[in-house]
Amino acid sequence: MCKILSVNEKGYYKKLKVGKRILKWQKLLCEIHKVLNEDVNNDNYGAKRILLALQQKGIKTSLSSVRRAMRKGNLVKPNRRSPDGLTKKDKKAMQPENLIKRDFTASKPNEKWLTDITQVNCKDGKLYIAPIFDCFSGEIVSLAMDRNMKKELCISALEAAFKARKPKTGVIVHSDAGSQYTSYDYKSTIGKYKAIQSMSDVGKCYDNARMESFFATLKKEKLYKIKTEKMTVEEVKTVVFQYVMVYYNRKRITTVNPDGLPPSIYRERFEAQSSVA
Repeated sequence: MCKILSVNEKGYYKKLKVGKRILKWQKLLCEIHKVLNEDVNNDNYGAKRILLALQQKGIKTSLSSVRRAMRKGNLVKPNRRSPDGLTKKDKKAMQPENLIKRDFTASKPNEKWLTDITQVNCKDGKLYIAPIFDCFSGEIVSLAMDRNMKKELCISALEAAFKARKPKTGVIVHSDAGSQYTSYDYKSTIGKYKAIQSMSDVGKCYDNARMESFFATLKKEKLYKIKTEKMTVEEVKTVVFQYVMVYYNRKRITTVNPDGLPPSIYRERFEAQSSVA
């Protein structure tokens, strides 16, 4: 058979031997599937989060090895779609200075908060979502949702965030220059909690990039998958709340945090260590 097929006999038997052995990437792929099966939402993990998850389990490997195994296992994630901006600028309003200036790092919780609005198309109308994002750990502090995008939506998110965290004075709250954020009532709420308002111009998405990144993650990992246009607003609200406040905050591996810790877990450990010190 080897002569007829012009195959080297030694190579033929070597191939048989190798074929019976489980290759390194195959073993790694098995471990990757275990990570993905831990939670239904983990199927959104890319190579970096998978690597962190494996490291948390004590499995030593490299990012390139994870990518290779995922590629062979058809687990490579497609590129994200970019969210559209919603807020419109109030040209008559006094605009505060941009204090963030694209520096989204924070040395402790409640130092810099970001906020914005995104919309979701549902069967019976549109759902507007306004979260408060903590730059320290990437945690969503509060989440306001309604059928309209009036200033009350943004104020509700702000009130809930301050009640949940009870931070000291001087929290920087950053948004774009939409009319909701330049309104008297919103500014009064900022002042009531002795916070500092920071603002970038409408349409400059990079000035609020981490907030936009969260919206992209929410839509790519959850909303684009469930066909929200066939669900009611109330049904989508439930899905969003469970994904954000339960999975995203407390379970989802976050590449920007040490050891990939989920946002809430990282903050809680930081606070515990700070109280001991």
